Amino acid sequence: MKKILLALIVAFAFIGCSSKSDENANKNVEAKLVVGKSLSDLKLNDQNEKPQTVEADTKVIFFSFSKPTGHACNDFLEKKPANYLAEHKALYVADVSAAPSLIKKMFILPDLKDLKFPILLINDDALSAAYSKGMNKEKIVVVLLDNGTITKIENLKDTKALENFFSQE
Repeated sequence: MKKILLALIVAFAFIGCSSKSDENANKNVEAKLVVGKSLSDLKLNDQNEKPQTVEADTKVIFFSFSKPTGHACNDFLEKKPANYLAEHKALYVADVSAAPSLIKKMFILPDLKDLKFPILLINDDALSAAYSKGMNKEKIVVVLLDNGTITKIENLKDTKALENFFSQE
């Protein structure tokens, strides 16, 4: 009985999600990821609910806006030392706003807490719309910074491309 009830809740949660509302929200928001803009005001909680900000010496922020890119980023970082991001003056931001609340609370967030590296989380539809506007959500979006200001934006295909990017840094 519990399994049936849980299945119904999950099904209704997915049925209630609409991509049209995302499209409309995206039209009326100013894009945050634009060359020349500052990200020094970016403040997000990590997976352990610890507030994180962009420090002046941060050089790279990479974003995942979809489940496949999130898995690619996690796979890449799981093979690295726990301090890999800090050593490379990098941040990883994952957009989990599209996931139904129940799924986030029961599965996604507990799994993320087990990871050894920090993941800053976008957990708000409006914030997601601002950071994803104009971005290719099916790619890993890599933002290069100089003193908090965006100097370049690249789209990477997969874990191998992310590995190549950091090996050239």
